[in-house]
Amino acid sequence: MDDIDRAIIRELRRDGRMPNAALASAVGLSPSACLRRLRLLERNGTIRGYTVLVEEPPTRDAVTVIVQITLERQTDDHLRRFEDAVRKCPEVRACHLMTGMSDYLLRVEVRDAADYERLHKEALSRMPGVARIQSSFAIRTVIRG
Repeated sequence: MDDIDRAIIRELRRDGRMPNAALASAVGLSPSACLRRLRLLERNGTIRGYTVLVEEPPTRDAVTVIVQITLERQTDDHLRRFEDAVRKCPEVRACHLMTGMSDYLLRVEVRDAADYERLHKEALSRMPGVARIQSSFAIRTVIRG
């Protein structure tokens, strides 16, 4: 990968729907040369795909809970099994693998404390490999991002 490939990726990160002609102009290539490089980046797996980021407004009157999850073990298998399970939980709006004291940081949206208790009991505590759950309720959102 050279500087032009990095420029193509940088531009596509800013706007994944950028037309090839605009992309070519931004990186200093002809449209045909730019398209060849783009296709090569896709074929070799550097660009694995394109996606749409949707801003999901919080459910009306939803309560945000920040949940720290610690697993029993941090093997690839334990991480994969936990991640597969957490993807199936619709209340989890974001999940990050972390460094530090906990393994995962989740942003969860529920109706109220009783709804979180249900989620904790029926879903989070039953996920594979969970050793510890620490939860904090958000008082208010200052910046949504």
